[in-house]
Amino acid sequence: MRRCSSRTARQRAGRAQRGFTMIEVLVALAIIAVALSASLRAVGSLASGEADLHRRLLAGWSADNTLAQLRLTHAWPDVGATSFDCSQGNLQLICTEHVTATPNPVFRRVEVMVTMPGRSGNLAQMVTVVANENNRSL
Repeated sequence: MRRCSSRTARQRAGRAQRGFTMIEVLVALAIIAVALSASLRAVGSLASGEADLHRRLLAGWSADNTLAQLRLTHAWPDVGATSFDCSQGNLQLICTEHVTATPNPVFRRVEVMVTMPGRSGNLAQMVTVVANENNRSL
């Protein structure tokens, strides 16, 4: 009889150790859900940061192109502000060029600010000084 009672005890012990309880499974699923939601949030933040960096890069190129064009044409800019379209690819950008006089009448300060329509703040801003090459006495 001992054999029969020890067999049933072993069978009961084997059944109790076969799997996880429902509470253990629910706790594990909750931990996995929290970890996955945190990783999705981090990936979304990285994607948003990459898009903003891309917009700023294109805006910097637009500002640099505007100043390079001014230098290459050897134009003497008029004092004042002008705004014009300086889109890059499928990104709509507006460049605003502010020209101010300097204490030396041979130079003008040119500042280019790049913005996106419908969004506040500058994406890029560059400043240079342009010389009046036609009016220089050397």
